[in-house]
Amino acid sequence: MSERLNVAVIGAGPAGIYASDILSKSGEDVSIDLFERLPAPYGLVRYGVAPDHPRIKQIIDALYKILQRGDIKLLANVNVGKDVSIAELQERYDAIVIATGSDRDYPLNIPGVDLPQSYGAADFVHWYDGHPDHSRDWTLDAKEVAVLGVGNVALDIARVLAKHADDMLVTEIPDNVYQALKANPIETVHVFGRRGPAQVKFSPLELRELGKQNDVDVIVDQADFDFDEGSQKALKASNQARQVVKTLTNYAMVEDHQASRRIHIHLFESPVEILADEDGNVRALVTERTQLNGDGSVSGTGKTTEWPVQAVYRAVGYFSSPIEGLPFDEKHGIVPNAEGRVTTERGEIVPGVYATGWIKRGPVGLIGSTKSDAQQTIGHLVEDAQAGKLHASGREVGHAAMEHLLTERGIRFTTWQGWELLNQYEQTLGQAFGEVPGGRGGRERIKVVSREAMTRISRDEISEGEDLDLIGSPEETN
Repeated sequence: MSERLNVAVIGAGPAGIYASDILSKSGEDVSIDLFERLPAPYGLVRYGVAPDHPRIKQIIDALYKILQRGDIKLLANVNVGKDVSIAELQERYDAIVIATGSDRDYPLNIPGVDLPQSYGAADFVHWYDGHPDHSRDWTLDAKEVAVLGVGNVALDIARVLAKHADDMLVTEIPDNVYQALKANPIETVHVFGRRGPAQVKFSPLELRELGKQNDVDVIVDQADFDFDEGSQKALKASNQARQVVKTLTNYAMVEDHQASRRIHIHLFESPVEILADEDGNVRALVTERTQLNGDGSVSGTGKTTEWPVQAVYRAVGYFSSPIEGLPFDEKHGIVPNAEGRVTTERGEIVPGVYATGWIKRGPVGLIGSTKSDAQQTIGHLVEDAQAGKLHASGREVGHAAMEHLLTERGIRFTTWQGWELLNQYEQTLGQAFGEVPGGRGGRERIKVVSREAMTRISRDEISEGEDLDLIGSPEETN
């Protein structure tokens, strides 16, 4: 191993950035390269939550301050497993930390789930967040929609569907998303959870924000409030759960609903089947009423209800994707590991390879748990370094060697300086837009969607006055 510890962190979302930050402050003499598949950093914060999410700006500000220091070197627009292999990283780095998160939907196996208007949450979120590798088009023609799931992603989807498009203009949404939302004929969004109010996974802030939208009512049925012994224990143990129940109760107490759009939150309803009409399109969702078992779990009652809807959005959880060259647990959707040390399928430690975030533990927990998770992983990495267990296998090690390899292969990688250029470009687009109709102020930024445009802006390859295609096509490659 070289005198300086050279570490590659794969994934520039919160998990990867926090792991890099903790490592940089560990007291070790360390050089950190932060790899990102997209031309822009921030991962889930930029491409996984709604643009009007109440805490998104604060989270990005915190991540920005970490990367702005300059001691963590960003290598973006690099697809690990395609542009450079894990084996090639092992030659050039003493350790690798995998922080690629979860990027696809957890499977839901019910009849009708494959109907054309049955959508995975990840695809819809990627569309409205302007993910460069996903479709630019989305069909919004349903007046009644079902959202399955009671986490923050389900809230985001319900809010984006029900919100009037002009109220989204103050955010960074791309123009194609705004135009589609403006034509959206939605009237009713039904959000379904199979358990009760003490078990839902909404965050209190996000749930409260749901009821602050213009011309949108949030409706909760008082019949959906039931608490068994397990529920009471959960409420006593969690202030967050108590706040959520209080907010749901406040919604249930409102009787005057006159808004043109409505969000119904239904509890104790488990999805059973998605029904099709004679043309093969979604016409209804069937749910089964559930009841508490005493320990907070539920079982079916046999009573079913058919809800007329023309589209279903599945927000029942995320699932990670395998990384070429590393073991992968297909059942749990994670890289197998022992407290962050990556292991083979037989449980043997893979030397010098670590995991953190959702690829390590599955898609659970918020930013706070991501930080503590990274602390554990980096703690083991530092232990192994101090024990002399970390060794790059090649002769050319570190950042310069990697930049040379990428340049030699013609990979158009981008850097932190490139992100600063793209960041400024998007902010300038927002300023040029001017005042949002209705006196709601201006736009802080407008997101560039096209990978090619993002890359050219980041690499300072645009001519003065050039009219770029900012939306582009998902067929573009890096």
